[in-house]
Amino acid sequence: MKTVTVIVGSARTGSINLKLARAVEKLAQGRLAFDFVDISGLPMYNDDLWADTPEAVTVFKEKIAAAEAVLFVTPEFNRSLPPILVNALSWASKPYGQNAWVGKPAAVMGTTPGAIGTAVAQSHLRYICTVLDMLVMGQPEVYFQTKPGLIDDDFTVTDETTKAFLTTFVERFAAFLDRVDVKTPVAA
Repeated sequence: MKTVTVIVGSARTGSINLKLARAVEKLAQGRLAFDFVDISGLPMYNDDLWADTPEAVTVFKEKIAAAEAVLFVTPEFNRSLPPILVNALSWASKPYGQNAWVGKPAAVMGTTPGAIGTAVAQSHLRYICTVLDMLVMGQPEVYFQTKPGLIDDDFTVTDETTKAFLTTFVERFAAFLDRVDVKTPVAA
């Protein structure tokens, strides 16, 4: 079973994106193991900090370097990515020549109460992932519109059609990971 490093682009208590990620984790039991990485403790990116690298950055880069795969679950801020996620992407991609994202299989999803369900943010994130040399799963795309009660407090998807769709995402992601089968990190 592959372990997926999950990065949620929200540090908000009660994050609907974290709730979606936990619901997908529940659906993935027995197929994929999820390892959630908290990015809220990373300082804002500043190239000067490499002179005395903060421990949170070192730990984060090591987790990304060791990851078998990455699942990004992102909200949408102003039709783009939340700053906390851009910050995490920056830290793991630097310094030059030490990009921890290289060769990582990745998938992207996100949720919002809005009708387009983070589509624009996901488009931006997919582009950045390819620039950082990740292997991004193309389909299915999960532009998830959150509605009250769709995912309950124990992370169970309550609507059967939605549950089937998210289960298909899990199955396709697991198949994608089998297909790319990245066993060892690729040097930047």
